[in-house]
Amino acid sequence: DMNKKGHTIKSVDSGSIADALELQPGDRLLSVNGNEIEDIFDYEYYVDSPSLTLLVEKPDGEQWELEVENDYQDLGITFENGLMSDYKSCTNQCIFCFIDQMPPGMRDTLYFKDDDSRLSFLQGNYVTLTNMKDHDIQRIIEFKLAPINISVHTTNPKLRCEMLHNRFAGESLKKMDTLFEAGIPMNGQIVLCPGINDGKELDRTIQDLTKYIPCMESVSVVPVGLSKFRQGLYPLQAFDRESAQAALEIIEGWQKRIYQEHGIHFIHASDEFYILAERELPESGRYDGFPQLENGVGMLRLLDTEVQEALHMVEEEFEGEAEPERISIATGLLAAPYLEKQADRIMKQYPQVEIKIFPIRNEFFGEQITVAGLITGQDLVKQLSGQDLGDRLLLPVCMFRSGEETFLDDMTREQVQNALQVPIHIVKSSGQDLVGAVLGLELEEDTEYEGYELKEI
Repeated sequence: DMNKKGHTIKSVDSGSIADALELQPGDRLLSVNGNEIEDIFDYEYYVDSPSLTLLVEKPDGEQWELEVENDYQDLGITFENGLMSDYKSCTNQCIFCFIDQMPPGMRDTLYFKDDDSRLSFLQGNYVTLTNMKDHDIQRIIEFKLAPINISVHTTNPKLRCEMLHNRFAGESLKKMDTLFEAGIPMNGQIVLCPGINDGKELDRTIQDLTKYIPCMESVSVVPVGLSKFRQGLYPLQAFDRESAQAALEIIEGWQKRIYQEHGIHFIHASDEFYILAERELPESGRYDGFPQLENGVGMLRLLDTEVQEALHMVEEEFEGEAEPERISIATGLLAAPYLEKQADRIMKQYPQVEIKIFPIRNEFFGEQITVAGLITGQDLVKQLSGQDLGDRLLLPVCMFRSGEETFLDDMTREQVQNALQVPIHIVKSSGQDLVGAVLGLELEEDTEYEGYELKEI
């Protein structure tokens, strides 16, 4: 398929322009206005116009040239390959890479390292910039794609080369200057490794990144995740209470300074740092509208706020109706104490509902991995078998592959349900969804935060 030119059409929306043109699944789009299409961004760029010329090849080899008056409308075509090109794989060998820490025998897609700037826009993935050519940067500027999510890790060029094991990792930082000068919105991420890019290095990195405000809108700092599969890998340490506190001192110091000067807090520590440091979570206002939820920044604070709002709303609109029910919720060690607090809140208002939280240890990846998103079906089955799970078990959507009902270890919701003999309900990540799921109500979302989904890793 790849040696053939063009992009195969997977489906055509009925009633769409493509439908009227009699395009069909299996046809191949060869060019738009005489341009070959590099990928989805090219395609969307050309389609966004008053009229087009399409060159399409039918399965029998016949070519159609179609003049289209589309008046900026979408054509209604879905392609076999959503990106309309192969994913670019990663040329770095980062010392903290999670994919290198995967157990053997998992599905192939989990071992594919992408460092693809296009996925940054489509899925919010973070890219290191080392695998991008100047051509890629120019296209981002030309197509005004935004925001671009950048894995910075450090702004010290020499240290960045060492951390990413890539001799271009230092000079690729200059690409941020180019994006900044073009006014392209960016977000940054720092995976913090004790004794490597923390302390003075973290201080320097934050200072360097402040010069990209306001184009760079937020930077998250997340602790390195260490699985038990690190044989032959760089000897990294995990954060403990003391080192987490030290990191928060630096981050919060900068938040105050940056807020005074720019009116945003800019640099944000992930929830995990606050839990490790045994510190109170920041108040909602300090998260600048929660731009980095998918990096675990502010998720627990937002949950807290949303549960309170949702309970208030339920009381007013449903006058406290709720069926007597016994509900269990499984989550990672990280969020468990916070979910306990929300469960107590709900039970206080609805004593007829009984909620039990089950913290799941990660035996699959190793116990230092505490996020809910990396819990597998087999750990759920192993640790919940024989427990009294009540009428239903609630699981967060982040445990599943995006848009599917499969866990990371390829077990399905149905298999786990059968093994535990209890109905399993999947809950989106907002407080409204949690309260609605527990009380069996459909709550109207009046929140500006969409139910985002966590990425695969």
